[in-house]
Amino acid sequence: MKKRHIQKFVLISIVLWVCFNIPILLLFNSSDLFLGLPIIYFYVFSIWFISAIVSLIIFKKFNE
Repeated sequence: MKKRHIQKFVLISIVLWVCFNIPILLLFNSSDLFLGLPIIYFYVFSIWFISAIVSLIIFKKFNE
């Protein structure tokens, strides 16, 4: 992998760190439900799933 592609993974890591930071998580800490799940669970698993898909796309596209 080239350095610029590795930088994309570093950027994803920084974005995930911000998304999973406690002040951001507390924004979604409520007893309301979305699709039968508490909002905080939906947020965490959505961010995790999206980051896994984006990482997979970057890895498949730029793996040399």
